Parts: sequence; structure tokens; C-alpha cells
Amino acid sequence: METPSYTLEFEKPLRELARQLDELRQQSVETNVDRAKETRALEKKIDVLQRDIYSKLTPWEKVLLARHPKRPYALDYVGMIFKGFQELHGDRQYNDDRALIGGTAFFEGEAVMVVAQQKGRDTKEKIARNFGMPQPEGYRKALRIMKMAERFGLPVISFIDTPGAYPGVGSEERHVSEAIAVNLREMAMLRTPTLSVVIGEGGSGGALGIGVTDRVLMFENSYYSVITPEGCAAILWKDSSAASLAKAAFALKVDAEDLEKLGAVDEVIPEPLGGAHNDPAQAGASLRLSLGKHLRHLKSLALGKLLEERYERFRHIGTYLEAGVIKS
Repeated sequence: METPSYTLEFEKPLRELARQLDELRQQSVETNVDRAKETRALEKKIDVLQRDIYSKLTPWEKVLLARHPKRPYALDYVGMIFKGFQELHGDRQYNDDRALIGGTAFFEGEAVMVVAQQKGRDTKEKIARNFGMPQPEGYRKALRIMKMAERFGLPVISFIDTPGAYPGVGSEERHVSEAIAVNLREMAMLRTPTLSVVIGEGGSGGALGIGVTDRVLMFENSYYSVITPEGCAAILWKDSSAASLAKAAFALKVDAEDLEKLGAVDEVIPEPLGGAHNDPAQAGASLRLSLGKHLRHLKSLALGKLLEERYERFRHIGTYLEAGVIKS
């Protein structure tokens, strides 16, 4: 199902110029008058404005791009990057959570295990995928698949794209916090190379449940945070205005550039101008290059060295204060 036209507030000037360009081209056809000069001038104006807008995005505007309904989802990238993906179902305890998918695939001719959070495009699929918010059985399925990868010596590649784990009554009754906590512990000790990539939203423990990996990659217009800007603004300022959301996103340091500086992210993957949805194939090609580079390095490490580096990585993330001195 085709997603309806969707324009973010900061993109409206571009949309207006695009409308004018369409009208100019239509007039040229209808009147049989050569308007090539005016067309080129307007195209140049659009290009300059586009580069200006997308080079100065605020953290909140990047959050909005991360949520764009046309943005590629996990299965889109799986189809572009992997061959022979075979999905595995069920946690062997309760149910099959369709918000979290996983299975075997081939990456550059080698077998890997894929784990991913998947959103839906239309209303029916969004409901089936629970809007990309996994429940405890989703995290238990992910762990079952990762343990299988460990048993057969397969690298694990996970795609993070969720506003957070599902906070409903049933999810809490089935111990979603415990399921995530177990995944954090087990992924920290998993005896096989692991990679994760934030492709859209990376919300709270819901993202971390498949994100404790040897390398964490992140698309430049995605976000990764302990809480959504909306949740932060509601707690700190009891306000959901645009100004408060922008302030919260800035304070949380949610964007890829800040997270790379803090050491929470190992590489920021560039996106096509205007976001990954403007050229999914280009975004997929960039992701393939990054995954290949990091996976080759991780596979070259002895198991002991791999586990040691993973431990040190998570011990040294971020910055803290001690006796008035900033330490990293």
C-alpha cells in the first residue's frame, strides 16, 4: 500500500517549490513554450534550499525523520542486503511476536543470523506488528535465535527500530522488564560476533534488548535514547509543545553525531539527502559497506579478544563527573 504524501514542517518550503516546478513543467507542455531556463533556475533553487535545510537539522527534526512513514524498515534492508532469509517463529514459551523478527540469511556469501524490530506500513500491518513495539515473547524469541547463532558460530546482526518495548498490561504480566534484562546479560556474554544498527527509532530498553553488541552502527537521521523526547518533556516540564520537545531532544543527545562522540555508537552511516526514504537503495548500499567492514574485523578476532573488547566497550561509554573532574 502506497503511503500518502507526507511533509514535515521544515520541509514545507521545499514542497512549495516542488509544486511550482511541477506547474512550470505542465505549462511548458500545455503551451508548447520552452521554459527550460526558468525550470533550471527553479531546480537549482530547490537543490540549494534542500542542502541548506538538511545540513542544519536539529535533534528533534532528526527524530521526526527517523519516524517518517516512508523510511525503509528492517525487512526492506533485509531484502536489499541479505540472500536466502528464512524467518524463525515463536519463543517456545508463549507466542510469536511479529514486532520482532529473526532468522538465518547469507551476507556476502556467509551465513549469519538476523534479528530485527519490524514496523508496519498500513493500518492492518501496524496492528499486526504492534507498531514495532515488542512484547516479552519477542525478546525471548530474539534470545532463542541468538543462542542458536552462538551454537552454530554464526554472527548476529540486529536492526533496531522501535519507540520502546510495549508497556501494556499483558506485556507487564508476562515480565517484559525481566525479558529485556536477561537479553542484556546474555548478549554481553554471547560467544559469537554481534553487530547492531539503529535504522530509525532506538527507544529505551526496548532498543537495548537487541542492542548490546560488539559494534553499534546508526543512520545519521535516526535516534537512540533512554526515553522519547515526548516522555522526557512530559516528566520534566509537564508539557508537550513543540518547543519542549525540541528542548528535550537536544538535552537527551539523541542524534547520531552526539552519540558517536559519547562512544555509544561506533559509526554513523550517511543517508541520501533528505533521508533514507528518498533513496532506499543508496541507504542500503551504505549499510552493506559498513556491515561488511565491521563484520570482517570482528570475525578476525580471537574469541577471548572479542569478549574482552566487548566488555571494555560498555565499561567506557559516556562521560561522568567525579570530584569536580570530567572523566570519559
